[in-house]
Amino acid sequence: MRQANRFSALRRLTTEAEVEATVGHPASTIMLKQISALDEGCRTVLARCPIAAVGYRDADGTSRTTFIGGTPGFARVHSPTRLSFSLPGPGAPHGPVSFFFLLPGVGEVLRVNGSVAVRKGAETSVDIQEAYVHCAQAVLRSRLWQPPAPSQPVAEMAGDGPLCRPGVVEFLAAAPFLALSTWDNSRGSDTSPRGDRQAVARVLDSRTLVVPDRKGNKRADTLHNLLRDDRLSFAALVPGRSGVLHVRGRGAITDDPALLETMALRGMPPHLALLIDVEHAEVTGNDAVARSRLWTPGAHPDRGTVPDLIALGGEHLAARSAAAEGGPPAFLLKAVGAIPGMTRLLRLVINRLYRSGLRKEGYEDDGPGTGGRRRGFPRRRPADAGRPVSGGRPEDPLREVRVTEVRAETPSAVTLVLEAVGENPGSFDFRPGQFFTLVADIDGRPVRRAYSASSAPGSPRLEVTVKRVEGGRFSTHVHESFRVGDRLAVRGPSGSFHAEHRPPDEIVLVAAGSGVTPMMSMIRSRLAVESGHDRIALLHSSRSTQETIFAEELTRLAKDHPDRLSVTHVLTRRDGRLDADGVRHWITGLSPAPGAHFYTCGPVPLMDAVQDVLTGLGVPDELVHQERYTSRADTGTVSTAPHELVVEEDGRAVGTVVVEPGQTLLDAGLAAGLPMPYSCTVGNCGDCMVRLREGEVTQNEPNCLTPRQKADGYVLACVSCPMSKVTLAITDP
Repeated sequence: MRQANRFSALRRLTTEAEVEATVGHPASTIMLKQISALDEGCRTVLARCPIAAVGYRDADGTSRTTFIGGTPGFARVHSPTRLSFSLPGPGAPHGPVSFFFLLPGVGEVLRVNGSVAVRKGAETSVDIQEAYVHCAQAVLRSRLWQPPAPSQPVAEMAGDGPLCRPGVVEFLAAAPFLALSTWDNSRGSDTSPRGDRQAVARVLDSRTLVVPDRKGNKRADTLHNLLRDDRLSFAALVPGRSGVLHVRGRGAITDDPALLETMALRGMPPHLALLIDVEHAEVTGNDAVARSRLWTPGAHPDRGTVPDLIALGGEHLAARSAAAEGGPPAFLLKAVGAIPGMTRLLRLVINRLYRSGLRKEGYEDDGPGTGGRRRGFPRRRPADAGRPVSGGRPEDPLREVRVTEVRAETPSAVTLVLEAVGENPGSFDFRPGQFFTLVADIDGRPVRRAYSASSAPGSPRLEVTVKRVEGGRFSTHVHESFRVGDRLAVRGPSGSFHAEHRPPDEIVLVAAGSGVTPMMSMIRSRLAVESGHDRIALLHSSRSTQETIFAEELTRLAKDHPDRLSVTHVLTRRDGRLDADGVRHWITGLSPAPGAHFYTCGPVPLMDAVQDVLTGLGVPDELVHQERYTSRADTGTVSTAPHELVVEEDGRAVGTVVVEPGQTLLDAGLAAGLPMPYSCTVGNCGDCMVRLREGEVTQNEPNCLTPRQKADGYVLACVSCPMSKVTLAITDP
């Protein structure tokens, strides 16, 4: 048993009568806004929503709350009563699940409750039991969508409790908003937003927090749940940061006057407070928050792209009133809602009520964040308030695709045929030879790997060929788990290994193993164009006939185009390893024209041998192109504490951001809207190369940096994590 702390003597509320005597009962219209399935308005919100808070328990009964998503429409609606989503670990959800969905810049949230129906890998399907619109007070209290305020120094925490873990107290001191999850004893769950000025959860000691419970719509689901089951969890946000503080513990309700007085605003204390005995607290990077770019200028949805949530709540009320007794007449609600301009008028009225309610709670009506001009949208502070930020939000380069075919090429290589998801998917445009970064959720976490396109550009379908690598996390997942209909994302194209804008009459290709994939794109695109004078020669080294990728198609293409394509296969089990002598003999036998371009892709020893041969034959360097793949591994050493990143450009600081534990410099910078250069995000292309001016980083090896670049202080932001405060200079190396 844990020893009682000095707050154990505080008065607790233990009955519903005590809670209701303080909170009161919700109006009938509040309860009538609940619907039992997702209507068209809810589905529209989900299609536009990039992020949600989710609360669940795993099979062991451990309570967990986190933020999920990253891109609009991440929650896939399969029917009015079922949706699915990808859930990062740890712990697979079991039983009741509850959400609230956030639209950046909007005060109201969409609440959805249900229970786990099916779980396949990291994909979780939920049967929906209820959905409703929640008021904007939590978001407005917290000023969640305002530019972040500068961080303030925090005193060190004494003791040995969970709140003493790295970065926790500092995060709590700056977090104005959290998602709080509770459960009842009848398989129900509730995840509700909580917001306050400055810190929404106050630290009492190294294992105790207090969260004020200010006046709201009187539903009090959280309070009623805690009377039945005191286990809870929450996930907190700090505007401008892409990390999340995860806390779980046990909660109690108190009305102790002395404690409440410490949380008074302008002399107005909250009517109740939650005491939390913390069992676990940890700050981690969160991919959903990072990818959502919640605080990047220009990230908020346009006025006309999402429904007004107050109007949506009114539609739900009208639908429920038609079948309920004691509520307002449904025909009257529908008639009022149909009056032109009524939605705008209703929004103005609700915003006035929000401001009035906040003033009564003690919040100053000082402009920013205290009221909404539209859709519960807080007023903005000047653009230069707080920390500096960059210009408008860059377009999200991730493109969602679905697998339309998984085609076996050899026993150890498959081709994924991908097409874009959406109403107007368009084509995949790239230069033959370039690669794409594939991003897939594996065990609930995004994993990125780079693969060359093997198809010709300009098609609505993109083909990438993946060879299985011993111990390779991504390639193993592709070979064992990918099925037609599965979804992932692609980024790109990237890379400078590609055919010329004005192709030469002759190209010479040397490849080994899966290095033939970019060559295949070049061959397919060249042969698709009618020509009578160009020439392509391929030398391809494989282990055996069975392991020769594209063997049948290459044979067919060479037969169909004998004057344009010649293919020479070297089988190492039969002929021995391809070496410099073999390459020289083959190239001299071709007698390539003086202007021919040479492309090579494969293991480093082979490429070095080809380079030596070409140098010996007097081929100019500008006619030789090489693709050196690096295999990204998860960073071996990462810091357990957040660290500050300062980004400079042309000698001046352009932004500061906190890099969360396990997060890369690039991910943190992009999440904050800083002008970070990048392309592939996996350490292959070098576009994210920046100079490390101050601090220490750990960097994945191998990567595409040369020894000279490393000696000059350059690092790759996409595969580097800070071990201290870091200053980076964006410069042209």
